[in-house]
Amino acid sequence: MSVNYTQDQVERMVNLYRINPSRETVENLAEEMNKSIKSIIGKLSREGVYEKTVYKTKTGEDPVTKKELVEKLSELVGIEYSMISGLEKSPKIDLKRLVDILKED
Repeated sequence: MSVNYTQDQVERMVNLYRINPSRETVENLAEEMNKSIKSIIGKLSREGVYEKTVYKTKTGEDPVTKKELVEKLSELVGIEYSMISGLEKSPKIDLKRLVDILKED
């Protein structure tokens, strides 16, 4: 079995990533060690330190699907989801608006 990283490389990688857990750090390590970004991420993951980047919308909110919005609406108005599932075809902004209005009541 071949060894892809020396113990010193692993220690350096883990220390640098702990100081600045970012995509930029991963890219710098990949360049410095002449490895692929996926290889660095894989090793950091196996070492238990890699933090997956959490996607945010343009407005900085957690992403939500239309289905999740309709499920929330069904909960707020006390109707079974299957009875209003067709609302998933509505514009997302309108579904969000409805959820927000009903949450206020």
